[in-house]
Amino acid sequence: MTRATMGSMHGTRSEQAGVQRIALVDDEQSIRTLVGSALKKEGYIVDSYADGEAAWAAFSQRLPDLAILDILLPRVDGLELCRRIRALSVEIPLIFLSSKDEEFDRVLGLELGADDYLCKPFSTRELIARIKVLFRRLALEPGKIADGEDLLCCGFLTLDVLRHRASYRGEALPLTVTEFRLLAALVRRPGHVKTREQLLLEAYPHDQYMSDRTVDSHIKRIRRKITSVDAGFDGIETIYGLGYRYRPVA
Repeated sequence: MTRATMGSMHGTRSEQAGVQRIALVDDEQSIRTLVGSALKKEGYIVDSYADGEAAWAAFSQRLPDLAILDILLPRVDGLELCRRIRALSVEIPLIFLSSKDEEFDRVLGLELGADDYLCKPFSTRELIARIKVLFRRLALEPGKIADGEDLLCCGFLTLDVLRHRASYRGEALPLTVTEFRLLAALVRRPGHVKTREQLLLEAYPHDQYMSDRTVDSHIKRIRRKITSVDAGFDGIETIYGLGYRYRPVA
């Protein structure tokens, strides 16, 4: 079920047209108070939850426009909450909050479908900057990935830029916004090696807060989604010390 489907059932936007709704899920009252206050000052509507089960009950009725999830949540943890959200929508931006000693959980969270993460303690200003980056990604017109590109075809892979749809061997690929744009940047020059920095620059040329640290996780997720359609797919090559290359298979 896509975000659009969920939106038609429950409505993902607030009644105030154009106002973005953010879900903040953290069991620390101080973080909910501090971050919630800062986000409200930025003009967002904020729904705060102290545990994953309460958040999921609310999400089942209405999905937020963006969710901030602590990893170590009572009742339903952040990783499971991420899985459930991604089962409903691949578009909603997700940010994980974690302690510095939870590196494995952060990586797993990215592989499950999160878009970014911040380590505690973190700067509220940086969190807001990253939220704005993710909303800009979502708002970018897919047709503006590159001038004149409506359809990208490379071997069995097809990217419908205008409709933001991807398919491999004719089967739909449920790519997130970040995954779609990174894959488009990669396949635009098949056979050419792209560094992580180049991929991010091509996918999001105007985002000054972009970081290349999550590219590996995004590429891993893209591979996994394509191999779910074609178990023998090996078209995305890792060039150690450099970056990635898309090798079309036809």
